[in-house]
Amino acid sequence: KVGLKMNVPQKQLQAVVDCLPSERSPTIASLANQEWVAVETVIGEAVVRELIPKLKSLGAEGIVEYPLNKIVH
Repeated sequence: KVGLKMNVPQKQLQAVVDCLPSERSPTIASLANQEWVAVETVIGEAVVRELIPKLKSLGAEGIVEYPLNKIVH
């Protein structure tokens, strides 16, 4: 698994959330610019390569993929 975070236009939020696999549900946080939100999720490493182009096409910016040391359930 890897972590994935990005900034998403508010108007595209539902489309982005609908295409994101996640452990439970992605974390969504408000940004200073109310037209954008930050989205963070944990997903399988195998799907990231195919997912990032789709996220970009939906308007996501500043996409960061990062390794995870441990996931505690």
